[in-house]
Amino acid sequence: MWALTYDYLVNYSMKDMSPEPGLAKSWETSADGLTWTFHVRDGVKWSDGQPLTAADVAYTYTRVLKGETESTNWATYLGSVTSATAPDAQTVVLKLSQPNAVLPLLPIPIVPEHIWKSVSEKAVKTYPAEPKPGQPVVGSGPFRLVEGTAGGSTFRFEKNPDYWNGTPHVDEVDYRVFKAKDPAVQALIKGEVDFVEDIPPLQVKSLQGKPGITAHSGISPLFEEIGFNTGAIDTESGKAIGDGMPALKDPKFRHALGYAVDTKRIVQNAYQGAALPGDTIIPTAYDNYHWDVPADQAFTFDLAKAGEQLDAAGYKKGADGQRTDPQGKPLTTMRLFARSSDPASVNTMDFFKEWLGQIGIKADVTAMDSSKLGDVILSGEYDAFQWDWYVEPDPDSILSDFTCDQLGGSSDSWYCNKEYDAMYKQQNGEMDHAKRVDLVKKMQELLFQESPYIVTAYTTIGEAVRSDRFACFQPQPDPGGVWLIQYGAHNYSSLRPASEAGDCDGVTSALGANASSGEEDAAGTNTAVWIGIGVVVVLLLVGGGVLALRRRGTEGERE
Repeated sequence: MWALTYDYLVNYSMKDMSPEPGLAKSWETSADGLTWTFHVRDGVKWSDGQPLTAADVAYTYTRVLKGETESTNWATYLGSVTSATAPDAQTVVLKLSQPNAVLPLLPIPIVPEHIWKSVSEKAVKTYPAEPKPGQPVVGSGPFRLVEGTAGGSTFRFEKNPDYWNGTPHVDEVDYRVFKAKDPAVQALIKGEVDFVEDIPPLQVKSLQGKPGITAHSGISPLFEEIGFNTGAIDTESGKAIGDGMPALKDPKFRHALGYAVDTKRIVQNAYQGAALPGDTIIPTAYDNYHWDVPADQAFTFDLAKAGEQLDAAGYKKGADGQRTDPQGKPLTTMRLFARSSDPASVNTMDFFKEWLGQIGIKADVTAMDSSKLGDVILSGEYDAFQWDWYVEPDPDSILSDFTCDQLGGSSDSWYCNKEYDAMYKQQNGEMDHAKRVDLVKKMQELLFQESPYIVTAYTTIGEAVRSDRFACFQPQPDPGGVWLIQYGAHNYSSLRPASEAGDCDGVTSALGANASSGEEDAAGTNTAVWIGIGVVVVLLLVGGGVLALRRRGTEGERE
């Protein structure tokens, strides 16, 4: 919804999420990498008619640099930036203390200074940014939020007719919250909604071949993992907190468990085949940065080898067949936590419990909601959990989650390694791309060997659309990617009734491109399109009709 309301300074390409012009039409950096200059488009307006200038960009970034709440959410993108200024209406200058290899990608929503300057630092924590009657939320994106409250069940957006990047082909986008996925899928079949997202693979298969519906599992840069409590601490005092299993502080113990995880079975059973076995924290979708684990180092499902490595590390079986620590003390029962809202999470941990039992380690599985699990992780009162991460086009963000600075924050494994931190800092400032890629791969190798996570799968996202009604959904990445919940709002502007698809403005890879034009679509001129995403459905209105659309895609965001 942010992508509908606010623009980025720099956008992401549909092909491979590489940087391309957004509010900034161009940019350059100094030879030493310490000054970045962005040239903002002229003539862009906020939805209330006020001009959008470089001053709004500088204001937004300055709030991130100086504000507590703003910094927590967005500062990772402005690493080493010391100031953001606007010497004139079309120029933004960022000054850095050291080079930042992540730039120019800056997925920070640009907000209007004339609105947000009245929102204090104290108030921003709870500021809802909700519309009032007759007063939409002020933004610069392709749509304006006109109805909806924080935590509510419906949200209505009207198109911005003055959008700088082209007027959308639909008049309205509405989101409706569903409490479960099955009702959203049934609504698609009945024609009550027109797009559903984040649906299970079996539902994708059941929808394929149904008249008027097109369904697929799109490539998405997600990885699933089993994470360990490597040693929770109080970040103020450095003293241990929680009650994590002591053996999990030992990298050799953790790594041995990697041979007790059958990723192929997890893919086939937990994810119904709509995934690939995983190995490192950067998915194969980003093949430039992904480290290919050498065959002689890769995890294979080999319980005997897991046992051999545990023996070698001093965790041998006692007379009762259960493992003991190097001092001969029986290991405590390993507590495995899963997300109750995700059957694949529960299934994965049930499998893991079974495999641990076969190598002499007792385990129990507890499922809970995501919010409670987050609290448990921060308290350090766990041994292992199952969760996932959405990895951004630049790997810096996911790499940062394993630094010591993120203890008590985004780090859910409590992993801290000074060697890793040094490599993170080096890659963050390395402007030579080839050298940076090499560093990123070495960081993955270190994490693989020390195993704060066992990466289990690279999953896809299930989507289905009423293709008899709407068309021109371009995948991201292209080809093979997802159709709607992407980086940026490209498809919200480009999608249109199927009867008007034509060649989708020359994007031949878009769903429905080259469809015949001039024929009235199945629902007539007042076509209603609902897009159901997981538990959210989006509606897009065309000439008074309805169309719908939606997932997670920002740094640090958990499902």
